[in-house]
Amino acid sequence: MKQALKQLIRETDAMRFTPPVTHVYNPLRYAWQAHRQYLDRFGRKKGRVLLLGMNPGPWGMAQTGIPFGEVAAVSEWMKIDAAIDQPREPHNKRPVTGFQCSRSEVSGRRVWTWAKTRFETPDAFFDRFFVHNYCPLMFLEESGRNRTPDKLPQAERNPLFEVCDTALKEIIEYLEPEGIVGVGAFAEKRAKAVWKSGVMGKILHPSPASPAANRGWAEAAERQFTEMGIPLD
Repeated sequence: MKQALKQLIRETDAMRFTPPVTHVYNPLRYAWQAHRQYLDRFGRKKGRVLLLGMNPGPWGMAQTGIPFGEVAAVSEWMKIDAAIDQPREPHNKRPVTGFQCSRSEVSGRRVWTWAKTRFETPDAFFDRFFVHNYCPLMFLEESGRNRTPDKLPQAERNPLFEVCDTALKEIIEYLEPEGIVGVGAFAEKRAKAVWKSGVMGKILHPSPASPAANRGWAEAAERQFTEMGIPLD
């Protein structure tokens, strides 16, 4: 799996993107030491459910290198700690301070608070699930606004999706998952493009931009896991 990700780092580093994207962060590159700890501790088991996210957020994976990587959850619950380097061209409105970041990413906090509440320990959660982001890049506009991969122009989106699809296929081959669950509709769609027969469905994305998630993301996600036949006990 590490080799697939390192190849993904090389290929995405070589890509260039046009306005309104002005800055691109690749936390797999500058936060690799933390991500490697994540893989070494939690990425070896086969036959689990793969939870597939979209791409890094500015106060989560962009800081810690971990999918949905809310700082407190990664450092205090997962016990991951590593030096975090800098993006190639940092945006002054989206600084990377690593584990010293005082901001809390809402999406990550929701995911990992649920995991801790339901499973108590990281080992118990990762015995059933593994979390991976489809795209390793975070795209920022000049204002600092986050731009998601699906909003890129087709000429940039297609080559990006091609290399992300290839990496996802290799990760699936390594993990031999019981199934894949997209965290949101985009991730479910990309999973279906790669693995025709093994996608179980999707759960609600935990973004604060989602009114449904703001009304109770954990409860909604648990209902959806139940509907897909995924046991949580």
